[in-house]
Amino acid sequence: MRMNSPQFHRGIAIGIAIFAALCFAPTIAAQNPETMMPEQSEAKGKQLLRDLIAGLGGPGYTEVRESECTGRRALFGHSGDLTGYISFNDFRHYPDKARIEYLGHGRNTILLSLIGLDGLDFAHGGIVITLYNGDRGWSFDRSGVNELPVTSITDFQEQMKRNVDNLLRFRLNEPGLIIRFGGGDTVDLKQVDWVEVTDSEGRKFRLAVDRSTHQLDRAVVSTEDPENQQINDDTTIYTNYQLKDSAWTPMQVSREHNGRRVAQFFYDSCRCNPGFPQDLFSKDSLKTRGAELVSKRK
Repeated sequence: MRMNSPQFHRGIAIGIAIFAALCFAPTIAAQNPETMMPEQSEAKGKQLLRDLIAGLGGPGYTEVRESECTGRRALFGHSGDLTGYISFNDFRHYPDKARIEYLGHGRNTILLSLIGLDGLDFAHGGIVITLYNGDRGWSFDRSGVNELPVTSITDFQEQMKRNVDNLLRFRLNEPGLIIRFGGGDTVDLKQVDWVEVTDSEGRKFRLAVDRSTHQLDRAVVSTEDPENQQINDDTTIYTNYQLKDSAWTPMQVSREHNGRRVAQFFYDSCRCNPGFPQDLFSKDSLKTRGAELVSKRK
């Protein structure tokens, strides 16, 4: 066979291809979660979590204990159609305190679909406040201050166990966690790596970490629903990251339940560790705060 013949050049090309395949096959296999040893998968998953935390601000992110955000929440009907917007102030003290102030216009009974509480409506200048403090909870509306139903409090506590910020800040050293690499993927035209975390109660977190920014692109939390004998997937999509004080913060967040859009948040401002008054998450502060908001809106 002559060295300048087409057959010769084809042979050289085939040889190079085989050589490259042999050289890179171990690397490709090592990145395939189905072929990795459990300890390799765990190590890769933990490295992705470290990269994620660094991408969100490192210690500036993990040391956040309070946040205050304002913005608008989009409201969706049962068919997923947009029905309107409502303004809110959201105060958090991690891991288990939340105070959300909804600011509406006139009387409106949308709180049932918004937060799952029947019987609340907007009055007093269009203000409703829900407050959760551990295993206690209250609401403020036109009737004054009331205890929240037990079901509302247990739902909130479950939400906090599914909260990704709580997972990354407080729970990664929790006994019984299983961490593994979930493979590479393309999500919303971005290259991401999935890391999977399963806690001792069976909640499975799947976190898509952007390969470029190491920020969180989306999170899927899967939980078993024994009543309906199915697995429920709650997906949160994070976009428009901005540096707010010490942490990179997504200023637009969308949520889906089993593929159906249920909420979308547009944040106007966010602060980290603002230093709340000690009584902000107490029952006694609700009437005072409600009166302050009424007075500001007059």
